Amino acid sequence: MPSFLRGVLAVLLLVLNTLFWCTLLLAGALVKLLLPFAPVRRAIDPVLNAFANGWVACNSGWMHLLLPTAWHVEGGEELHADDWYLVNCNHQSWVDILVLQHVLRGRIPLLKFFLKQQLIYVPVIGLAWWALDFPFMRRHGKEALRKRPELRAQDHEATLRACRKFSQMPTSVMNFAEGTRFTPDKHDAQGSPYRHLLKPKAGAMALTLNAMGGRFRSLVDATIVYPAGIPTFWDFLCGRVPGIAVRLRQLPIPEGFATSDYAKDPAFRRAFTRWLAGLWEEKDRQVEEVLQAAGVARPGTGQGA
Repeated sequence: MPSFLRGVLAVLLLVLNTLFWCTLLLAGALVKLLLPFAPVRRAIDPVLNAFANGWVACNSGWMHLLLPTAWHVEGGEELHADDWYLVNCNHQSWVDILVLQHVLRGRIPLLKFFLKQQLIYVPVIGLAWWALDFPFMRRHGKEALRKRPELRAQDHEATLRACRKFSQMPTSVMNFAEGTRFTPDKHDAQGSPYRHLLKPKAGAMALTLNAMGGRFRSLVDATIVYPAGIPTFWDFLCGRVPGIAVRLRQLPIPEGFATSDYAKDPAFRRAFTRWLAGLWEEKDRQVEEVLQAAGVARPGTGQGA
């Protein structure tokens, strides 16, 4: 099948799948909106999550059907679908989202992401994210925060509200610690000490751990590698990604990390930063190992989506 035709068919299936499951999600959202009571939420939230998992499962179906991509997944055998996890991953492309949903489906609960506030206005799917309690963050720029430091409290409060909802039923909270997608230009501008990664940002992960109050069973550290180069979303849909490697590690969360205050405790801040840097060093090593095995001479320099 020509790659363009494959891409068009993949887009069509993705759109139809999204419209079908979002229609069901929005019906459930209407119930939550009209009956904002705790017993109703406890009854309807598992149903909404099941609809979202149906969307993920159908995406996996058309991906298997249409795309010639070879998947190489290692680790994650001891994960459970009925517990709480903090998921951490490197970020290179919008494809990362589908990759994580595909490889973690059925292993852990539905992934919940922190989203930019503007995404709530995306037609259909924005309301679906709201119905699923995805937290929307304003993410003020550095200049705005410099002029009005009190704005930092808005995202802090949004995180706390989201985590209170997450603690009601098994949930996987997704975090891209780099905060943005990898590109060579960003890598050079940062002066990143890692060959294949941007510098990780510790604050959001530390706040999420603290807000969940020790509910997380463990950290799922995921590393995604595209040996043929970082693809755009269209590249992926067209079947132009010959292989994707994913390494999963289930790691304990150090004692005390869920009860310490990153903003107010300098000793904890240093300890957390060292711990995260250690994760990133291992992640960088994993990427290099996969690329060397694939015979890639100069890794990490593809174009981001």
